[in-house]
Amino acid sequence: MNFMQAVQVCLSKYVDFSGRARRSEFWWFSLFQFIVAIVASFLGDIVASIAGLALLLPALAVGARRLHDIGKSGWLQLIVLIPLLGILVLIYFWVQPGATESNAHGEVTA
Repeated sequence: MNFMQAVQVCLSKYVDFSGRARRSEFWWFSLFQFIVAIVASFLGDIVASIAGLALLLPALAVGARRLHDIGKSGWLQLIVLIPLLGILVLIYFWVQPGATESNAHGEVTA
């Protein structure tokens, strides 16, 4: 999956927390969020806030689908509430290769 495909899929599945997301989809969308945040910050605080809020739900959805791909619950994203350790654990999970067989969250996506 390339950059544009990942962004299109994530924005079209705006609040779809079911299914699975491959590593490339998650990380390309994360790059997109980072770029949008940088550009929006140059345009002002209000624009940056609106952009952040607009991308919050798709980011949570793709994060949950990414965790589903490795066989974990999307609710595990709440571990980020633990200072420092939480985000490190999430990054560890997000970089893991996806399950090669189907799991409770669906079939393997291409």
